Amino acid sequence: MKQRPTRDILWLFIGTRLLLIVITYIAYILLTAEKYSDTPVNIAALFSTWNHWDAANYTRIAQFGYQTIDDLAFFPFLPLLIAGGARLLGGSDWSYIFVGMLLSNLALLGTLFIIYYIAVDLVGDELSKRTLLYLCLFPTAFFFFAAYNESLYLLFASGTFLALRRQKWWLAGLLGMLAALTRSIGILLIIPYLYELWTQRVAVLSRRTTLLLNLGAICLIPLGTLLYALYCWHTFGNPLAFVSVQAKWSRHTTWPWMGIFQAFWALFFYHQQAFGSSNQAHLLLDLSATLGFIALIIKGWRTLPKNFSLWMIAFLLYILVNPAQKPDILLSNQRFVLELFPAFITLALLSKKSLRFHYALILFFPTLQAVLSIAFLMNRWVV
Repeated sequence: MKQRPTRDILWLFIGTRLLLIVITYIAYILLTAEKYSDTPVNIAALFSTWNHWDAANYTRIAQFGYQTIDDLAFFPFLPLLIAGGARLLGGSDWSYIFVGMLLSNLALLGTLFIIYYIAVDLVGDELSKRTLLYLCLFPTAFFFFAAYNESLYLLFASGTFLALRRQKWWLAGLLGMLAALTRSIGILLIIPYLYELWTQRVAVLSRRTTLLLNLGAICLIPLGTLLYALYCWHTFGNPLAFVSVQAKWSRHTTWPWMGIFQAFWALFFYHQQAFGSSNQAHLLLDLSATLGFIALIIKGWRTLPKNFSLWMIAFLLYILVNPAQKPDILLSNQRFVLELFPAFITLALLSKKSLRFHYALILFFPTLQAVLSIAFLMNRWVV
């Protein structure tokens, strides 16, 4: 008999949200208020501390639209949802920030339920809940709290996998299309879809109607990217503008191992980063996240369904062939790996073999998340 996960998932969601709220309150006040003073901090600034970096770009695009070609790096579905919700609340500046954060957190809640139902069939109730725990406590999971598109993309991506497992082909195609409208990497969901069609090829090929319907459903996924490309073409005259603008962040295309090699080279050899420097810390965090998830993908090859592993391999190759220039070579990788949700299932399986490993993770993950959250709140570059 399957367990009812609702209560446990809600407690995990509420508990981690409250923790981030407490961090916001204490960290912001202690780091900005004048010492030995009874004068309160700027309350408006306190509540907008999460509107930094990409979050600020998404809320700005939601409020004013795509103003320059550089804005096209930010895919449209999240800004569209923010714009619709904010206008219902009157369209004030604060409403865009509030709706953006609300959408991000609600998307995370939905994602937790979906991942649970995927994982429970693979590893059982206990390890499914442990999977969700590791995901929420991961050092960069605070991005699920801000108005970033990580949780919205993860909602659609995990939903696509669940629909494929239930053989709801059109639902999988629709969710894949929404994922492709949320992030450029969403188009890669065509890979697990094709794999599932291949495993079900006898039934799919049995009737021409069934084949045509399934091929029609899979076309929905690249349709999401195509629609955005048409918008880019119409507004800025370049259908691939969302690709070309990546150069603004010094990204370039190269062999997938070059970014890792250059990160090692920058850390230990040519122009070695000084101990205790900001560059060194960023390189170590991004490199550790990248190598750690490569190891989890390799480890999970034999234990996870192949469509999960193939998708994660393609995902990792996608981000590795587009590294940045020095010093932040593996730019944002420690945030991107959040979306590799099957790797957290593998992590839960590994922790089953060692209780000490489990305790080490639940000590290390939230500690580092608190540090990185505070850095983000203070508008310091994190990822």
